[in-house]
Amino acid sequence: MADVHSRETRSFNMRRIRAKDTKPEITVRKFLFANGFRYRLHVNTLPGKPDIVLPKYRTVVQVHGCFWHGHLNCRFATIPKTRTDWWVSKINGNRARDRQHIKALRKLGWKVLTVFACSLTASKAPKTLNRLSRQIISR
Repeated sequence: MADVHSRETRSFNMRRIRAKDTKPEITVRKFLFANGFRYRLHVNTLPGKPDIVLPKYRTVVQVHGCFWHGHLNCRFATIPKTRTDWWVSKINGNRARDRQHIKALRKLGWKVLTVFACSLTASKAPKTLNRLSRQIISR
């Protein structure tokens, strides 16, 4: 199946996809700050440059997009109908890299928490964020 966009339009669309400061990430950050948690962002001395680092609790929070990180059984994690093999390889590579980073962080003594974007919709966000808060505090 051919792409419905021209090469230039597709390139423009892909350039607009953010890696940092995404809406789900900002939602989590605002909640954490409002609840007294202090954190650092994208610490490049840690494996994978985690989205949110809470040094006091020795915890990192990764905020993942369901599509890009292949969230299992999620309606937002669909494989595009064009260049399917390439997308499957790309998403599987992302998931493998995520596993490597989690393993390396745990080896360094960090607790790793992952929040997927689909769990931050208006109806699910309060429950998800409260659970995240409890997980950060618990050791």
